[in-house]
Amino acid sequence: MKNINRLTKWRHLSSLISVIIVILSLAIISVKGFNWGLDFTGGVVAEVTMSPKITASEIQPLMNAASKQDVSVISAGEPGRWVIRYGLPDSVKSIDSTDSNSAVLDVKQVLSPLDNNVKLINSSVVGPQVGQELAEQGGLALLIAMLCILGYLSYRFEWRLAAGSLCALVHDVIFVLAFFSLSQMEFNLTVLAALLAILGYSLNDSIIIADRIREVLILRPKAKTVDVNNEAVVATFSRTMVTSGTTLMTVVALWIMGGEPLQGFSIAMFIGILVGTWSSISVGTVLPEKLGLLPAHYKVEAIPETP
Repeated sequence: MKNINRLTKWRHLSSLISVIIVILSLAIISVKGFNWGLDFTGGVVAEVTMSPKITASEIQPLMNAASKQDVSVISAGEPGRWVIRYGLPDSVKSIDSTDSNSAVLDVKQVLSPLDNNVKLINSSVVGPQVGQELAEQGGLALLIAMLCILGYLSYRFEWRLAAGSLCALVHDVIFVLAFFSLSQMEFNLTVLAALLAILGYSLNDSIIIADRIREVLILRPKAKTVDVNNEAVVATFSRTMVTSGTTLMTVVALWIMGGEPLQGFSIAMFIGILVGTWSSISVGTVLPEKLGLLPAHYKVEAIPETP
């Protein structure tokens, strides 16, 4: 009995912490905003090959000085092959602007002090207008995913139980967005892809617990909702920990081995998995209680024999 009471107090305390986290996260996002990547702001991407002896720490100072901004230098996976990314000046308003050609640096000339045999494999320009379209399409994709999940939850569960799962998803997305806002890490398309993946993963955690709650409510119509929720958490806890643990191992391996191009994706997934496991218990079980979920809402009604 004491363990059950402790679990109830822990769940309610964790839900209070979640509310505070969401409020702080929204405040951080509104104040600091995001460090949008070149995918959204527009910029130049150039791929070059040069002597394998040259390192990124030698390339970056020359590119920073020439472009008068921080330039991203990423290994392309082969010795001596680099992907160089830098933003367009504020004066360049669109990819069709005549200023866009002048904004592209002569990378071969800039890097000539390091190597006279620099080869430019390809170079492409992404204008701010295209970046804005990507941002709008990404936001629309996130919205459509949330609406589809809302429709599924409404069909699968009673609205009080569905509301808990949906709010848990919103909680996870807001927390990850706040982390990137606070840390000012680059927010690019890979991070947006991670957010969509987090929605699916967190939904899985929430549905496992919600499905167990529904089963117990049907089997034990006289049970208290608090006791049912506690039983559901205990019954699914080991499965949730195993699933989250193995997934985290994969994400950590991707974080370590994937390098800088996948760093944002890996970090977002790592945080999302942890927060998703937390919210499925703190939000997914407590909110239905506060909304008045009862076994009567899942009471099976007999079909009358006479029409």
